[in-house]
Amino acid sequence: SVGEGVTDLQPGDHVLPIFTGECGECPHCHSEESNMCELLRINTERGGMILDGESRFSINGKPIHHFLGTSTFSEYTVVHSGQVVKINPKAPLDKVCIVSCGLTTGLGATLNVAKPKKGQSVAVFGLGAVGLGAAEGARIAGASRIIGVDLNSNRFEEAKKFGVTEFVNPKEHNKPVQKVIAEMTNGGVDRSVECTGSV
Repeated sequence: SVGEGVTDLQPGDHVLPIFTGECGECPHCHSEESNMCELLRINTERGGMILDGESRFSINGKPIHHFLGTSTFSEYTVVHSGQVVKINPKAPLDKVCIVSCGLTTGLGATLNVAKPKKGQSVAVFGLGAVGLGAAEGARIAGASRIIGVDLNSNRFEEAKKFGVTEFVNPKEHNKPVQKVIAEMTNGGVDRSVECTGSV
């Protein structure tokens, strides 16, 4: 269902939640280089809805906080319309639910921020869902070499399906990984994307 004032969505639309929402109006939403919406940017302190700060959830009469504006751990949720994106209704919901965060994050970071040019080289650090999305973005952009870097060598075979052409496991070298990559590429890659999730 949709609330009052929502015009871009209708009941029955298939959507994916996005915790980095977009109001569509602020300078960040109109920028090609930022997704930090002034209204809906990630805020772990916010426990309620944007307009009134109140929660739409409760258990035994006690309010429950909204989590990252999406509350996707709940069977039912209430979100700001800028925190969902409409998808093709033919897309299988049991599959696309995992695409919402990981793959699109890496793909978007590569295509919209790193912007590798055709024939360039790209290193992707971390080959989880975000890293695989980044590799796919590099492949779509036409990168000639996509070097996947991960501490788990078991990820390398799957990464080939997403465009990774070469692999480096830092644990298999006795020098820093950046030196390994510099030697592989005669000085370094044209673009690199960090997807390890390590602060």
